[in-house]
Amino acid sequence: MITLRPATERGHVNWGWLDTYHTFSFGDYNDPSHMGFRSLRVINDDRVAGGGGFPPHRHRDMEIITWVLDGALEHKDSMGNGSVIRPGQLQFMRAGTGVEHSEFNHSKTDPVHLLQIWIIPEKKGLTPAYAELTPTPEALAKDFVVVAAKGGPDGAIDIAQDASLAIARLATGDRRSRTIAEGRHAWLHVATGSVVLNGTTLGAGDGASVTGPETLELAGSTDTEVLLFELR
Repeated sequence: MITLRPATERGHVNWGWLDTYHTFSFGDYNDPSHMGFRSLRVINDDRVAGGGGFPPHRHRDMEIITWVLDGALEHKDSMGNGSVIRPGQLQFMRAGTGVEHSEFNHSKTDPVHLLQIWIIPEKKGLTPAYAELTPTPEALAKDFVVVAAKGGPDGAIDIAQDASLAIARLATGDRRSRTIAEGRHAWLHVATGSVVLNGTTLGAGDGASVTGPETLELAGSTDTEVLLFELR
């Protein structure tokens, strides 16, 4: 079963320096019917103006993934990590027992566009951790690339939940297929461009929940990038 979540129905806040859309309830956006999906709690589609950013703030007991779509994001945290994340780079932070971090647009003039994703871990009180991963453009253009999953298979980042995140880039006319088994679930998020999912066109920001058994047939209708979460 596939249920669509149109981009136009997401929560939206524009603070000037931050223009953000929330797939699920977050901050001032509260929708009891969209509090997350399985262990997937947050997909925030953020555009941060030049010179803007999030000052130091604290998280705990959450697996946090950041995927930059355009621009550059500067990160610093209380574990001693500091880096600049650019398009095609995945950043992971396990908040665990507690981490303070800041995120700022690395540019004073150009915006940065990113997705911030939260996954609820299987247990609380884990030791904080940090990792980065850069899948190759060639791999992303060939098939879904698993970039985060429990156990860290095939070089993916290890997350503390029975869940995985795979990313694919499709040129116009490219096709991908993925089967969600019975008893499993998935969430598809269109990051850029547009794609035809089982006969229905989805554009940037659109999402879809999936309950298996279900086979997903995707065809790029423009150059597009999609994220696929497979969940318990």
